[in-house]
Amino acid sequence: MATTSAPPTAAPGTLYLVPAPLDHGCDTLTPLDDVLPRGTLRTAARLTHWICENAKTARALLKRIDAVEPLAATLQSQQIAELPRAVHKKGDHTGATDFDARPLLAAALAGHDIGLVSEAGMPAVADPGSSVVRAAHALGVAVVPLVGPVSPLLALAASGLNGQNFAFVGYLPQEATERADRIRALEALALRTGQTQLFIETPYRNAAMLQALVQTLKPSTQLAVCAGATLAQACNTSLRVADWRRRADLLPEQVRALPSVFAIGP
Repeated sequence: MATTSAPPTAAPGTLYLVPAPLDHGCDTLTPLDDVLPRGTLRTAARLTHWICENAKTARALLKRIDAVEPLAATLQSQQIAELPRAVHKKGDHTGATDFDARPLLAAALAGHDIGLVSEAGMPAVADPGSSVVRAAHALGVAVVPLVGPVSPLLALAASGLNGQNFAFVGYLPQEATERADRIRALEALALRTGQTQLFIETPYRNAAMLQALVQTLKPSTQLAVCAGATLAQACNTSLRVADWRRRADLLPEQVRALPSVFAIGP
């Protein structure tokens, strides 16, 4: 009796981590090919399946890519899936959430390449996406990060602080007393170990964060602010806290609303 063999199963696609420019929410956009290499743009342009934080933002990025490197499929036919809102609020970097990202990778298991993109910078670094990367590894889907801006690393390079031993700690508490306690704890760690401590804040709270840092840190601690990395109006300042306290204007008006990274160290 003749037997028929099952049709071959498609090899899994690849999950590409696609960096986005750092100008999300800014009044002026940076030319895309100034901050993303041509190879990254070519790879992104040929993808037709996406996982993102916000579909509207992802489509806006794809429209910008299309103007530089034509898309393989129209914007209307792109398959775009959003991460749940709870992932945005609570984060998915620790693996402690109940969110199962594996269903988002069904297209990859069917042989399609997928792009993972955040609203700014590298997905899964200072942004959601880690759960998708973990799920890809668990499913045997190859993971390839593409070249592009990563704001904590740009800030570290511009700070003059220890680039051999550093930690990115995300957001600090909003409540003033808790924030001051956290600042002192990070400073103590930095001074004891030499490890640079990097963190971020929502742009409209930049001025309040800097004021809290200048008031709380020791005068001899080095404090760096990298505002608007890769933007035309970028401003990088790294001074001892005692010198920050002598400034009449801690944060120039033109950079107050720009995405910023703060860093402290000895």
